[in-house]
Amino acid sequence: MFVMKGGGAYFCTASVVSSPGRNLVLSAAHCLLGTDARQVAFVPRYTAENPQPYGMFPVLRDARGRSKVWIDPRYRSKGADLAATLDVAFAQVGPDADGFKVEDVVGGNRLVTGGPFAHPQVTLIGYPASAARPRLCVNRTTRFTSSDPGIPGSFLRIDCTGYPGGTSGGPFLARFDKRTETGDVVGVIGGWKTGGDTADTSYSPYFGAEVRTLYRQAAAGAASG
Repeated sequence: MFVMKGGGAYFCTASVVSSPGRNLVLSAAHCLLGTDARQVAFVPRYTAENPQPYGMFPVLRDARGRSKVWIDPRYRSKGADLAATLDVAFAQVGPDADGFKVEDVVGGNRLVTGGPFAHPQVTLIGYPASAARPRLCVNRTTRFTSSDPGIPGSFLRIDCTGYPGGTSGGPFLARFDKRTETGDVVGVIGGWKTGGDTADTSYSPYFGAEVRTLYRQAAAGAASG
């Protein structure tokens, strides 16, 4: 995700999730709070050497100037710690400069909810803020249950080296297909201390009924205009 002003700068990671409107991206809620005050865009496969290999897809705004971003209202009201299990956001992006929808250009991952916490193999992708290209790691996930009453809930946990600031919102992909470069998205870097308090262990909110409901709201809203 890029801030669209001056030379631009990326601040979080996002991925395309398949939807009827073919125009939804998925990230962490803490990444997309406050986007009403800044214009942001999704830039798939950004690298320093090739900044826009597939173009730029701006996050759209409604008639009142609010970003078309779907975040559970309890995340906004309770905050990042008490509502850590809701650290998920969907955003509607417009077409690129040639008029193509993002999913038609790069494909989309299938949202999977209600699955296990433990996956034998997950591909984790994230863009460190100080790096010139994305980081990719493959490892298993386990269940982590917080003992801190200030950050309640259970989360997916994965050990992958070198995922500092900027990687928040990066997808946890099960059954990743190297040919299509898509998979089943079962999590995003976020949740427990907004994704982890060290660069080498990352967390995700569990994708259950609440995430499925949020996705349906976003998919319906994005398909209607």
